[in-house]
Amino acid sequence: MEYVSRVPRPPLDGLIDDLYYLAGAPPYARLTLPPMPAALLIVNLGPPFRIRAGTDIETAEYADGCAVTVPTRAFEFGYPPRTRSVGVHLKPWGLAPFLPMPAAELRDRPVTVEQVWGRPAVAELRDRLATAAGPHEMLTLLEEELMRRLCATAGLGLVRRTSSVIAATGGTVAIGDLTVAAGVSSTHLAQRFKELVGVTPKRLARTQRLAATLLTIDFAGPIDWADVAGGAGYFDQAHFGHEFRAFTGLTPTRYADVRRRFLREHPGHVLDGWSLPAD
Repeated sequence: MEYVSRVPRPPLDGLIDDLYYLAGAPPYARLTLPPMPAALLIVNLGPPFRIRAGTDIETAEYADGCAVTVPTRAFEFGYPPRTRSVGVHLKPWGLAPFLPMPAAELRDRPVTVEQVWGRPAVAELRDRLATAAGPHEMLTLLEEELMRRLCATAGLGLVRRTSSVIAATGGTVAIGDLTVAAGVSSTHLAQRFKELVGVTPKRLARTQRLAATLLTIDFAGPIDWADVAGGAGYFDQAHFGHEFRAFTGLTPTRYADVRRRFLREHPGHVLDGWSLPAD
C-alpha cells in the first residue's frame, strides 16, 4: 500500500496530528481498530468501505467517507480489494470545529462525510481530489478545505488544555486534579468534553492509559503482563485485564497473538502498529 502523510500548517496543527493519503490493497479484508484517544475523518475516493462500531451495532457502508469521534470500543473496518482515500488523524478535540453537531452524538456511531458537510460540498471536494496530480496535491486540497471550514468553538481552549494534561500523564492523572487545574466544576468540564470530544475526561483518560500502555509493549518478544500492568499504574493484573477486554474485546494474550500474526504475515506494513486482522 502507498501511504503519504504530513503535518498541516498552523492553526490546523493544533487540531490535527497529520493528513494522509492511503491507496492499494489492504493486508486483510477486515481490520479491527482498538480505541485510540483520537478522532478520524476519511474522504473516500475508491469503492465503499464498511464499518462495524461495536458488537451491538450493524455494519454500515460508507461510500463518500466517514467522521469518527474518540471511540470507546474497537471498530471493525471492512476494506474493498483496493482502497483509495485521504484522511485526517485528529487530536481528541480536533474534529469539533468541523462538526455541525455535538461530538457526543457521534459516540461509537460514525457518520458519513455528507452528513457533516452536505452532499454538494462533499461531491465537489471528491471531484477535485480525484483529478489532483498526486498525493501531495491531494493533501494540499484537503488542508485548504479544512482551513475554509474551521470555525471558532466555545470551550475548545479548556478541553485542549485538559486533554493535553491527560496525554502528558499517560491517562493516570486524577480527574479531581483536572477540575482544580481548570478552575471549573466537574459537571461543566464533563459537559464540554462530551460536546467537543464525545466522551468525558475520565473516559478519555482510560483510553489514553490503555493506548499508552500498548505502545510501550514489544510484541516481538515475551511479555510479562503483571509487569506491564504494574508499570502502567493499574491496581493489579486483573484490573488491567478487565480494562483490556472492555476496550479491545480481547484478552491481553489473545491480543498479543493477533498482533504477532500481523507482524509475521506483513512485516513493516504501513497499517501495522495499531490495526489488527479481524479474520
